[in-house]
Amino acid sequence: MINNDPSINIAIPILPKRIAGLKDISLNLWWTWNPRGKNLFKLLNPYLWKETRHNPIAMLKNMSQEELNNACSDEYFIREYDYVYNAFQLYIQDNNIYADEPLPIAYFCAEYGLHHSVPIYSGGLGFLAGDILKESSDMGLPMVGIGFMYPKGYVRQIIGTDGWQNGAEEPINKDVAPIERVLDEDKNHFTIQVPFIDPPIFASVWKINVGRVTLYLLDTDIEKNDPWDRQISSRLYTSDINQRLRQQIVLGIGGYRVLEELGIEYSILHLNEGYPAFALFERVRSFMENENLTLDEAIEKVKQTSVFTTHTPLQAATDVYNFDMMSAAFKDYWGKLGMSKEQFMNFGLNPDDPNAGFNMTVFGLNMCDNRNAVSKKHCEVANQIWSHVLPKKEDATSTIDYVTNGVHIPTWLGDDLASILDQSIGEKWKLLQDKLSCWSFIKDIENKKLWNISQNSKVLMVNYIRDKVRVKYAKEGIDPVVAMAEGVLLDPDILTIGFARRMTQYKRPDLILSDLNRLEKIVNNRDKPVQIIFAGKAHPADIVGKKILQHIFKTAQESRFGGRIAFIEDYGENVAKYLIHGVDVWLNNPKIPMEACGTSGMKASINGTLHLSSLDGWWPEGYNGENGWSFGEEPSDDTKDAEALYELIENEIVPLYYDYENDTIPNKWVDKMKEAMVTIPSEFSARRMMKDYLRKFYIPISLTLQKSKK
Repeated sequence: MINNDPSINIAIPILPKRIAGLKDISLNLWWTWNPRGKNLFKLLNPYLWKETRHNPIAMLKNMSQEELNNACSDEYFIREYDYVYNAFQLYIQDNNIYADEPLPIAYFCAEYGLHHSVPIYSGGLGFLAGDILKESSDMGLPMVGIGFMYPKGYVRQIIGTDGWQNGAEEPINKDVAPIERVLDEDKNHFTIQVPFIDPPIFASVWKINVGRVTLYLLDTDIEKNDPWDRQISSRLYTSDINQRLRQQIVLGIGGYRVLEELGIEYSILHLNEGYPAFALFERVRSFMENENLTLDEAIEKVKQTSVFTTHTPLQAATDVYNFDMMSAAFKDYWGKLGMSKEQFMNFGLNPDDPNAGFNMTVFGLNMCDNRNAVSKKHCEVANQIWSHVLPKKEDATSTIDYVTNGVHIPTWLGDDLASILDQSIGEKWKLLQDKLSCWSFIKDIENKKLWNISQNSKVLMVNYIRDKVRVKYAKEGIDPVVAMAEGVLLDPDILTIGFARRMTQYKRPDLILSDLNRLEKIVNNRDKPVQIIFAGKAHPADIVGKKILQHIFKTAQESRFGGRIAFIEDYGENVAKYLIHGVDVWLNNPKIPMEACGTSGMKASINGTLHLSSLDGWWPEGYNGENGWSFGEEPSDDTKDAEALYELIENEIVPLYYDYENDTIPNKWVDKMKEAMVTIPSEFSARRMMKDYLRKFYIPISLTLQKSKK
């Protein structure tokens, strides 16, 4: 019996009875994608709201009892509190529209991007997983998430004076994070033993409320474990191959055990990439033990009821473990499944390289009949690179389908734009967000109104960046040249190009720096200046990525660019929101076909930030010739692509942005913004994505299971 009473799980002060519901709201990330939810906490204390980086739990902890009591007599605040709390309760208690068995879905992923107070993500994969949980909550999909706590977080990026990325731990402050201990019936922290692993490994369990969806997180940093085992879940994507394998065992096999012991029943297992794929073996064991199936029957049922999403555009980018490592880890396990060692290993054997070891992506593809890539372009690539692994179909159709990624519109849409939607078509617009008709009215918005929202977002972005530099200067006394490189001289009145994503070679972050003399003329054009903002982290083990980042930072330090090239330190969810709302052009130039999908350009486009990208990932599906720009051909050529990029900036983008036509705003530019805001949100919303998962996988699996019960 599990006790889910949160009353002793988190250090929130005792609140006055009149506003006690603030605790419930702060412990559920629902508020993060509801503007009035965010504004409610801001009303309490705007200064503390800013100082705590929009963290309601941290803010409530720092408020005096007198201030909380005074809020109860503030008529305006109480009216807003009553509305928000009632809306929150109505949302949580709403009937589940997809409640019919056997639909429930268990979603396993190594990372989740939900809010910066819970740094358990590294980038796009995590934010996709977070958006899937949020959208499932909004749609009423019966989903439960499994992931890792990562007490030491991912990595906090610190750029040295020389431009080199240094990493610092960013531990989760559990006292001010929206996480709760899951308690057992004796009110002790619920802990599981990872089954069939010797010596034993234990994991305690935490939970995060994501609207109506619960995310359970495993944490091995507990006293029951030996020091080496305590480190298994300490940080995301460890470079130690032995610990990496142990992470995947704990996530897949331990995560499956968590759901079993919590008594959470589900019908569909959805794996986001190969990291949690060992859950498939546990699913085989469960079917054999609980449904008395034979090994072959259990394997067949696992294949029919599991979904595997691959994000990998290269075979070389997958996790592969040598057979000796696998034998040492699973020597007591395959016998429990009634398998021989050879049978067990064959599930992860890549026919293209059979001696390499156990391949986690091959394993996922072999054990799931329901497979998907994350864009149409990626589907073509995935079917090609895994053609020797995939079963052959007589009709030659793809055995890997695709569901193009989407973004959770309420999370990433700017508050001012959300307000326009509320005023124009009512607060129920979220129910229609995957329909073109929901967005077509944007054409009727006055150009000046849309332009003013865009420019105001840019001012907020520049002020935020300057304030980051101010805080760093106050703490560390940084060199003025570093302050310039980090954006203190940015100007909100000029055309701004943004590049913000993981710093790795295939994404070519420094392509726009290919010809610095030409770039100098572009940014310093007296009448039509341009500024460029970079942000992003290199993986701690990616030396090439760190060198690219260093090149960008040193370029930003050069006085000839006048502070118009900047690198923003420690890219994360909060920085991302300021950039996608604030820059004018979102630059993306991966080597084709290396980008599986990419979602940052979607987030930018729904806010009227125009996408400038090579035709890779989602952009071949989204680009219509009028809602942004494209350049480059396949295969990518750095020299030709850099030339095409400069040509576009000089001859199309800059002239269009500064074409005021004797008016006070650049109307043709705003028209292009409108085209992006009309054509992209519906097709690249998480709502459309989840409906695709329902149509292609979840509902067909459920119907098959229902038939098998009759």
